Amino acid sequence: MLGNGAKLEYSIADVRRMLGVTTRQLSGWRRQGFVAATRSFTFSDLIALRSLQALLDQNVAPRRIAKAIASLKSKLAGVQHPLAELKITSDGKTIEVHVAGQRMEAMTGQMLFDFDTAEIDNLKSFPKGPKSDGASSKRISDYWFQRGLDMEESGLPAADCMEAYEKAIDSNPAAAGAMVNLGTILYHLKRFDESEKQYRRAIEVEPGYSLAHFNLGNLFHEKGSLDEAREHYVRAIELNANYGDAHYNLALLLEKKGEFMQAVRHWSAYLKIDSSSSWAQVARRQLDMLRKVTIVPSRG
Repeated sequence: MLGNGAKLEYSIADVRRMLGVTTRQLSGWRRQGFVAATRSFTFSDLIALRSLQALLDQNVAPRRIAKAIASLKSKLAGVQHPLAELKITSDGKTIEVHVAGQRMEAMTGQMLFDFDTAEIDNLKSFPKGPKSDGASSKRISDYWFQRGLDMEESGLPAADCMEAYEKAIDSNPAAAGAMVNLGTILYHLKRFDESEKQYRRAIEVEPGYSLAHFNLGNLFHEKGSLDEAREHYVRAIELNANYGDAHYNLALLLEKKGEFMQAVRHWSAYLKIDSSSSWAQVARRQLDMLRKVTIVPSRG
């Protein structure tokens, strides 16, 4: 078993089995720069390959995907591996990236629906420092939280985005959303200890925040701390039984630990939530394979 802090790695055979791809496909994706040209894959690489498969399933040409990735790197500060760090989808025509709850066209950076700015304009009349009045402090915090979202969507430097979220937290120490977003920026910067601190702060002020537990699960999964990752994925599912991504990532983790019966349970749960996407196809393949290897032979 990997020791605490060791980086979790998957072999080419692991990836071929889990994603249902050929060695030739993996080699081609490496040549095109979608994943690093190494002999093993990290958990982040798996996420990137899942996103890539989903785009290809929508008949998006690899050249368009490569252009979208280059565009996102230039527009979004601190994002180095868009396929792993962002939720990227397509309807076969437009490539969209989901950033801070909004949809943006990947090539142009154009937002795909308008913000309602009336409330933001009202909040700008408030001073930037914290108020003694609790309601006013929360409104100021909300303003800085929205500013942080806007800055991220505009591709401003990570330091500016973090400053906005820090001001939101200073104004309202219970601003769990700002803590999670700050933690996610730190995660993308590979500042894992600081990221973990922010996710844990969010859980302290909002114990039922399933996203914070899920993000902690991903952080520990990436570091190879499987037991801690498992704990947070399980907690995220306890808080939200229909958390598909948590079931999916926990199933991957359990396979890696050799706990196949438990992995079957979570692949099955995922397929009840999502039965038609390209990720569901992967889950179905994994489930079929595990059911075969976990059958107990008859003694008769």
